[in-house]
Amino acid sequence: MESERQSKKQFFGLNSVIFVLGMVSLLTDLSSQMIVPILPLYLTSILHVQVGTVGIIEGIAESTSSILKFFSGWISDRFGKTKWLMVGGYGLSNLIKPFFALSSTWGQVLFIRFADRFGKGIRTSPRDAILADTTTKEERGKAFGFRRSMDTLGAALGPFVTYLILTLWNGSYQAVFWLSAIPGLIATLLLIIFLKEKRKSIKTPSNVKLLPKISFKGLSSRFVLFTLITTLFTIGNFSDAFLILRAKDVGMAAEYIPLTYFAYNIITSIFSTPFGMLSDRIGRRPILITGYVMFALIYLGFGLVHTVFGIWILFFIYGLYYATTEGIQKAYVADMVPEGQRGMAMGTFNALTGIATLPASVMAGFLWQSFGAFTAFGVSSLLAIISALLMFILRI
Repeated sequence: MESERQSKKQFFGLNSVIFVLGMVSLLTDLSSQMIVPILPLYLTSILHVQVGTVGIIEGIAESTSSILKFFSGWISDRFGKTKWLMVGGYGLSNLIKPFFALSSTWGQVLFIRFADRFGKGIRTSPRDAILADTTTKEERGKAFGFRRSMDTLGAALGPFVTYLILTLWNGSYQAVFWLSAIPGLIATLLLIIFLKEKRKSIKTPSNVKLLPKISFKGLSSRFVLFTLITTLFTIGNFSDAFLILRAKDVGMAAEYIPLTYFAYNIITSIFSTPFGMLSDRIGRRPILITGYVMFALIYLGFGLVHTVFGIWILFFIYGLYYATTEGIQKAYVADMVPEGQRGMAMGTFNALTGIATLPASVMAGFLWQSFGAFTAFGVSSLLAIISALLMFILRI
């Protein structure tokens, strides 16, 4: 069939589905990460929002995204269609983000962030499911690592473009917001035109519920334990917006903060595929445990740092943490769950870890505002160490 021939075409050793999704991820994250490094600064400096409110905005936005990943995963498994879910999700996110330029209250920013993350929630689980279904176990780490590499390459280019725009437009946040629409539009068009979906024949039993629920029924105990441990870890993994505010507190000039994002995303992009391939060889577990311990040390460092140079070093190492966890966690879930259940499993995993992002950012904002930055980062570091120990002791 034509769709199967398309998926077998090779681009740099990757089939066409993986390659197209990698390019779409690159452009979408370029668009998103043009905005992410300046949004907390826009909220606190221009709209005069307190740190606690930033935590609420980020918590609601990220938890909404992850809960919707659950529903989109269920739809993917039930109907066997992934492309148009992804088109809708990418399209919504890329169309709504430029409207930050018109926002004048934190409530408007919350609505736009909500809509943006709504789009991400629609697209992520179907994308992960199609990646898993078009690869074998022996090459899955490489595939997820490649997509993550492209994702973070775009995430690296985005802040660099933002730095250039701020320099050329005299620090205009609005110029950044409007220009972020260009790569987002190109990404959506690439997905519509070039992604060839392999049609699935799905037979749904008559007793299957019309609506999904968060459930571990029929899934392995390893998957259950891994999801619960990762959820605990996520409670301490609050929004990167707080890292930006920490850089500002230490004394870094606003126009240079996007460059720290550029640095850590470049590191993540370079190392995601090699770490993914390493996980194919030695297993996902030791890589993930290493990543959790690294995260604990980095966040402890953010709590203690007092120099701009220290901020630069921590952001570089932060890129290595992302390379050892993001794509590999998804590959690990795919290893534990058979084809046909992966959309639902990815959705359940994303929903539980995503629900945890709401208390994570709200808690961080409260601790920061009430007790200072060190307490907020210290609690996160402790939760990461506990998660690493659980994975080591329980041999997940």
